[in-house]
Amino acid sequence: MARLQDKVAFITGAGSGIARAAARLFAQEGARVVIAELKPELGHLSEQAVRDLGGEAAFVETDVTKEESVKNSIQQTIKQFSKLDILYNCAGGSIVQDAPVTEVDMSVWQHTISLDLLGTFNCCRHGIPELIRAGGGAIVNMSSVAALRGFPAHVYVAAKGGIISLTRALAGQYAKNGIRANAICPGLVKTDRVLQRFGDPDDPNSGTPQAQAMKRQFQRYPFSIGEPEDIARIALFLASDEARMITGAILPADGGLSAY
Repeated sequence: MARLQDKVAFITGAGSGIARAAARLFAQEGARVVIAELKPELGHLSEQAVRDLGGEAAFVETDVTKEESVKNSIQQTIKQFSKLDILYNCAGGSIVQDAPVTEVDMSVWQHTISLDLLGTFNCCRHGIPELIRAGGGAIVNMSSVAALRGFPAHVYVAAKGGIISLTRALAGQYAKNGIRANAICPGLVKTDRVLQRFGDPDDPNSGTPQAQAMKRQFQRYPFSIGEPEDIARIALFLASDEARMITGAILPADGGLSAY
């Protein structure tokens, strides 16, 4: 079933992780996909992976922390595909130097807020006018379980919490324009970045303390560690017309971590 047939989707961070999985899935469902990625080598690989599946994709080098870069990428999207229907703000992440507010270095604040919150803001700032011109569309933002429960990485918590509030504001402001805005709050997802940082909890030879902690978490919350495709499927639903009554929603996809 082509749930995104004839739609144009702009996906940030689509060279890796959840966004890369979403690019493939969206294309399989009929979308023409813009791979908005900072690293050309990853962007080209993701673009080719979509084409290998028979989909249509275009890599556009994008630094979401720079407004001019985002503006140019949106313009390139319109030049190539004539419109924009879906904006999936997936670029982001935390860094190991994040810490409680009294301890964290201010460089971490600048990096994380710029990447997660400002990046989402920039893409909405320049993507929404094109969604309006297309007669409406869908925004899917990426928050985190960290914004629902709280973690010692206080800067990341603040950035992802800001995305939740921004999403609700967007939903209220632009509903009259036919635009829906929702946010996903994933738990732990086995992206390449997470596996490199923590180890693989499914690998019996992975003895890092982080991997052991993940195994204990999985034993208590068996749905709390996901694959990139798990989150991509949620994004697909929110981007599709099947979710036409859903806007302003903050959807936990964390296996119950935020519920207990």
